[in-house]
This record gives sequence, structure tokens and C-alpha cells, in this order.
Amino acid sequence: MDRSHRIFLVTGHVQCVGFRYSTRIRAMDLELTGYAKNLNNGDVEVLAVGNSANIEKLHTWLHKGPDTARVERVAEQDAADIKIDDTNSRYFQVL
Repeated sequence: MDRSHRIFLVTGHVQCVGFRYSTRIRAMDLELTGYAKNLNNGDVEVLAVGNSANIEKLHTWLHKGPDTARVERVAEQDAADIKIDDTNSRYFQVL
């Protein structure tokens, strides 16, 4: 199985609009684990772990997000320091 992990930083009007919960639903539909969490600067950080093709599908979806959001940018953050086992979860979490 092709197992990978990537971190995305989503910028725009993405807090208080259900972005993290919508991301969780989409990620679980794609059989991904990881998390979505609000950052103090107003961005949302998303860690996606699973099949590379499904992570790319989530990445594409993050550019739009739910209808209530206004995504300005999705950047990939270096995930080299995170081991897949460090996620320690069998689910996609909202933090």
C-alpha cells in the first residue's frame, strides 16, 4: 500500500465556517487519517495520512473547502520531521 503524509496550511476565511469538520468528512470519505486544526493566525493546518492519490484528492478539495469558506491559498508545509506512526490515530481528528 502506498502510504504517505502531507501537511497543508489553508489561508483565507477558514475559521468559524465549519472548515475543519467538512475537512474531516472529506478525509474520512477518502480513508485518510490525520487532523485539521485552527492556528492562532487564522489559518487551518491539515495533516493527511494515507494513500497518495487520496491525499491529492483532499489537497484539491482544500482549495475550495465548504461553501461557507473562502480559501485564498493552500500551501504545503515540510512534513519531513513527522513520522507516520507519530499521528497515533486511526481516525481523522478535529483539533
